[in-house]
Amino acid sequence: MTADQHFQTCAHEMGLDFNGEIKIGGNYSPVVRDGKQLWVSGQIPRVGDEVLFVGVVGETLDVAQGKQAAAIGAMRALALLQRTLGSLESIAAVLRITVYVRSAAHFTQQSEVADGASDVLCRVLGPRGVHSRTSVGVMQLPKGAAVELDMVVTAKEGQA
Repeated sequence: MTADQHFQTCAHEMGLDFNGEIKIGGNYSPVVRDGKQLWVSGQIPRVGDEVLFVGVVGETLDVAQGKQAAAIGAMRALALLQRTLGSLESIAAVLRITVYVRSAAHFTQQSEVADGASDVLCRVLGPRGVHSRTSVGVMQLPKGAAVELDMVVTAKEGQA
């Protein structure tokens, strides 16, 4: 299967559709390209107009819900990259992701939440999805989202 097919399989298994408009929240670009590197702006677990996971991980949401939120953010980032490059097959490597987790004061499992995003990237892209990562606990995120992530990837030579 191609990475694009793996992406569609993951979306189907999540029961979500990433084919519609991916809204941005301001005067910025969701993806910026500099040579072969593409920088994806922060993605929250929003599908259409709805933020699916709002709350504080370790308080109103548990780790499993946080992982789902991170997975949705990763899928949104992949959808943006697919639209930008024409195919996820054009990604040579995911270089780095940063995962911000809206965390309760006592919560220390940010890296477990970030695994939701990492798992999606590896499942969709295979070895090209293995990346460096930082996970950080924060007090608040846009729209009250539980998780936000950004990403840096590199495109294959000669790709759009």
